[in-house]
Amino acid sequence: MGTQASPDNYTPPKNAENPQDERTAREKAIDDWLPITSSRKAKWWYSAFHNVTAMVGAGVLSLPYAMSELGWGPGIAVMTLSWIITVYTLWQMVEMHEIVPGKRFDRYHELGQHAFGDKLGLWIVVPQQLVVEVSLNIVYMVTGGNSLKKFHDVICDGKCKDIKLTYFIMIFASVHFVLSQLPNFNSISGISLAAAVMSLSYSTIAWGASLDKGRAENVDYSLRASTTAGQVFGFLGGLGDVAFSYSGHNVVLEIQATIPSTPGNPSKKPMWKGVVVAYIIIAACYMPVAFIGYWAFGNSVDDNILITLNKPKWLIAMANMMVVVHLIGSYQIYAMPVFDMMETFLVRKLEFAPGIMLRLITRTIYVGNAPSTNLIASFEASCILNNQPKHRHVQPSPCSSA
Repeated sequence: MGTQASPDNYTPPKNAENPQDERTAREKAIDDWLPITSSRKAKWWYSAFHNVTAMVGAGVLSLPYAMSELGWGPGIAVMTLSWIITVYTLWQMVEMHEIVPGKRFDRYHELGQHAFGDKLGLWIVVPQQLVVEVSLNIVYMVTGGNSLKKFHDVICDGKCKDIKLTYFIMIFASVHFVLSQLPNFNSISGISLAAAVMSLSYSTIAWGASLDKGRAENVDYSLRASTTAGQVFGFLGGLGDVAFSYSGHNVVLEIQATIPSTPGNPSKKPMWKGVVVAYIIIAACYMPVAFIGYWAFGNSVDDNILITLNKPKWLIAMANMMVVVHLIGSYQIYAMPVFDMMETFLVRKLEFAPGIMLRLITRTIYVGNAPSTNLIASFEASCILNNQPKHRHVQPSPCSSA
């Protein structure tokens, strides 16, 4: 699986003695073209920055606000337990990638098939995964445009002509028309690395600027709401903010699929090494932002701590641009499994020829039209459920073969 095939030039043998061999050859050519399985040359550090990019999002900037709805005691407990539970459940996913000897569950729905049966597993997993990934892509598109607008407004300081948010979203989307044509996970590793660095950077700016500013006058650490009903709903809202910030599990198997695996050196070893590094970085992003931001501003903190900080303007502008760069990487991480499902359906079910033109058309449509994305995802999900190939066997890594 590690060698690159050329499905555009693949022609089934005319006089094949064994039709089964012909089908296997075609399936292999397709697998070597699809974005999840086309390259298995990733190293452990790819896992590290892919997981940081997938996990740490702009939601980290709302953690001080979540603390203001939870309070010191529950807030610290929820943040710590969420980190521990997330690490534990992610370890389970890493272990389950090759839980059956000789098989790799490269995609979430393949693991769902193993757990619940070929058909029921797909119906349980595929719709939920697509809802999460497509929804996050739409949210990242809007948030990226919003961060670009904030950058523009801070730099201009009211001296420039006001530009609608719609245009900034279009600017953000234009980047993805190009980046979405990158073939697989490994090809976006540089973008993912830049996104991971940016996430650590703007998180550091958020808690560093808060620490430098110090505690606000008359800071109040009581819950934001004054009524019992308000406090209950606020507490639930705080839990939701924390839960949203600890996303990222739904691309773990796809990330691990890019790592080579042999019986003597399974992919779970380098994958887990990368996860440990990633979650140390994640803790370094989340905990200081949540606790220092709440310590500095109490229940007067905004839902985005950069808005509360406001000054120095150059620093806030730079942080917003870092958010933009990070969201570019996050968008690609979550879009890649969707591209894989769309292209799997088109090539295997509708028998389109895999190639550059197919990739150009499908991915451009996905990026260019958010409402159409929902329709495509729903249609693709219903079709892939009825046509899913069996699990593939582990292929020895060409790097480790004798």
